[in-house]
Amino acid sequence: MKVLGKGEARGGVSILHALGTGKGCSIGVNLLTRVELIDKKYENSQDEHNLLNSVIECWKEEGFPIPKEYGWKISSEIPIGQGLKSSSALACAAIKSLDSASWTKLNNFEIIDLAVKAQKKSRCTITGSIDDSWSSITEGWKLIDSTKMASESIISEGHIEEPLSVLIAIRGSRISKIDIPSFEGYQTLFSRALQLIKKGDILEALTTNGIGVAAANNDDEAIKICNLAIASGAVAAGISGSGPAISIICYENEIEIISEIINRFQMGLIRTTFHNVTIGE
Repeated sequence: MKVLGKGEARGGVSILHALGTGKGCSIGVNLLTRVELIDKKYENSQDEHNLLNSVIECWKEEGFPIPKEYGWKISSEIPIGQGLKSSSALACAAIKSLDSASWTKLNNFEIIDLAVKAQKKSRCTITGSIDDSWSSITEGWKLIDSTKMASESIISEGHIEEPLSVLIAIRGSRISKIDIPSFEGYQTLFSRALQLIKKGDILEALTTNGIGVAAANNDDEAIKICNLAIASGAVAAGISGSGPAISIICYENEIEIISEIINRFQMGLIRTTFHNVTIGE
């Protein structure tokens, strides 16, 4: 078996859900998805939406070359279907592996536009997930206009400079479908989160957005967990994506007590950090 190309991308957590205002904001975390394009068919179970088929279709539509025989090997640290940007990471990593195999030398704008197109084609996204795709392959946070092409999509961007930990509570599979009108009913919260991002209050925006998503999903448990985490010292907490995972942001000395809260609810726990190249430089 020969490796033809390699690509990797990261998971992320939400700061603003794009369904709320048409503007989205995510930030990458250090959970990796690695994809290898190989020279023979290979069975894998980490592509629930047949996203890789959509990636190939979009790649062909651009007129780029495809090996006569190929397969994919996927290695991922990102739980699937939790709102942690696993689909965006998979799409971006797959496109990067095709890019390295084909010497097409795509830039980030081109990779993201292809990733968004593939995710829409496979119907694993409602909004297109352009903000999630940005967080998959670049550092820091970006406020994105989800109606624009990648080259015109960035409204503002920055880094979270403090050395914070990211605890992710994994709550099992998503139970209910996303109800778009219910998000429209909480415009006040999403608009507030948007204004907080514009002011640079990123962590408060994450919490405010999380409350809006929980309310839109009638997820009282999420609101309870977030409130308990913040009362125990977390600086922010909220549902990521459309859920069900909850991201809790805290300093290192608060990790133990917040982990106890997550364990009390019998949830899985992932500990990671923001992908922020400015930290520690």
